Amino acid sequence: MGQEAVLNTGQSATRQDIGRSQGLFISFEGVDGVGKTTQVERLRVFLESRGRQVVVTREPGGTQLGVALRGLLLEAGTDEEGQEVDISPRAEALLFAADRAQHVAQVIRPAMDAGAVVISDRYLDSSLAYQAGGRELTAAAIRSLSLWATDGLLPARTYLLDMDPALSHQRFSGAADRMESAGSDFQTRTRQEFLKLAAQERQRFRVIDASQPIDQVWRQIQPDCEGLLA
Repeated sequence: MGQEAVLNTGQSATRQDIGRSQGLFISFEGVDGVGKTTQVERLRVFLESRGRQVVVTREPGGTQLGVALRGLLLEAGTDEEGQEVDISPRAEALLFAADRAQHVAQVIRPAMDAGAVVISDRYLDSSLAYQAGGRELTAAAIRSLSLWATDGLLPARTYLLDMDPALSHQRFSGAADRMESAGSDFQTRTRQEFLKLAAQERQRFRVIDASQPIDQVWRQIQPDCEGLLA
């Protein structure tokens, strides 16, 4: 794939790597309800105004296979007897990894090869936060699984929109999915795991207080992204 933001060691790209590459990979992370979709759309409009080709995608569900897996992962199904079907934490982690492997192979890498900026609403860090933090699996195992599934692809920049889950969940409308309805302790552990990940990879992450007004959140993202493009 050339010299884009992909390192088999699992490290994100340096600015020099980005300069040699035509493509750029950016992800947005955070607990549900923090406003990722709004900021993803603002970034898309901004980048296109700069003449860049942009591919907006998401996890899970960025491919046809991913849509099917998303249904399994986020919608509580029932068996033939009408009993709710539970997914074990390890099976859940494997399903997310399968979705991510297909996502990278079918969408992200080809788009970067074509020179596009790829913006993903969730990526590998969500698995680390939700499975290692929320589900309390081993972080090292989840990271190893995800890096194997993606052949080491990490974003050049990850924007973590941070907010107390008790506040972010007040923004919900409609029925909650499996992750959203997992309980306050689960959501709190997930948030703390996101912050832990950001502290461990300060070069890649930018942590933004998502409780601020939308325009203030965007005013922190825009100049940082301009620096990446430079």
